[in-house]
Amino acid sequence: MTDQLLLDFCKIHIYDNFMVVNINTGVNITSSHNNALTTIANSYFKNKQFVYITHRINSYSIDPAIYKEVSKIDNLAGFSVVSKNFMAKSTAQIEKLFLDKPFEIFDTLPEAIDWAQNLLK
Repeated sequence: MTDQLLLDFCKIHIYDNFMVVNINTGVNITSSHNNALTTIANSYFKNKQFVYITHRINSYSIDPAIYKEVSKIDNLAGFSVVSKNFMAKSTAQIEKLFLDKPFEIFDTLPEAIDWAQNLLK
């Protein structure tokens, strides 16, 4: 499965067991954004483990409290951030402290996809 969804704040690519999300520049991710992403994840991965991959091509912000909500998604097996930007990676290191799921940071999308597939084996 490879579907592409376009929301007002992001682009999402859905695969068999993971989703890749590109958030638009300047967005501040809030609970309402998270709720929209969770609804999509639930519709595509109902009763199935999946990994969320955020491909941080653009600059945006996220309320770290969101990760408390994300941690409650039972079928979320892991979360990863893909970026070569030092600041984005530094921010992700802090975000990692707020999520109670496996959380990794990668330079490239293929690395994150490999990690996701290994995590789900």
